[in-house]
Amino acid sequence: MVQMEVTKMSTKRRTLEADLFGRETDFEYSEQWIGYALLGLRMVMAWVFLQAGLDKLFQGDWTAAGYLEFAIPADNPFKSVFVDMAGMSFVDPLVVWGQILIGLALLVGVAVRFAAFWGAVQMIMFWMSHLEGGIMAGLPIEHGWVVSSHIVYALLLFGLGAAGAGRILGVDSYLESLPAVRDNRWLRYFLG
Repeated sequence: MVQMEVTKMSTKRRTLEADLFGRETDFEYSEQWIGYALLGLRMVMAWVFLQAGLDKLFQGDWTAAGYLEFAIPADNPFKSVFVDMAGMSFVDPLVVWGQILIGLALLVGVAVRFAAFWGAVQMIMFWMSHLEGGIMAGLPIEHGWVVSSHIVYALLLFGLGAAGAGRILGVDSYLESLPAVRDNRWLRYFLG
């Protein structure tokens, strides 16, 4: 007969108390599991951006021009903006290097809030390019209305920035301990 000893994993439990949309919310959560979740989400988003950027870089001749000029739906409310972007020389490097740098920043946990902000901006731009109509049409996209993976990624990045996910096994935790960062409140907004 095999005897098994069951041990309870030690986790710090906290209570979140917040006023969200005029309604009080409070619940218990585990700091340890929140930490694992944030780290996992940061790594997944790092991979999404890094792989997308490196794929474009190694392709060698990748350009957004064809998509911007010919693939934007005809009734997209921002079509003219995207078509104008097709001829701008800075768009391709901005997409490629933006994705690579955002991915690397999330991977090592440096300037996570800054990287998450620009990653969310890029996701919103991608979402806008997929619209098949405007507000009056219900903001349709290819397979539904309003929500696509771009919106999910943008909100996930917002959450990583809001939580300061770069402090979890990231360079941001070290940088925030430096006097230059501790003494400059505005600088801390980039980290986390």
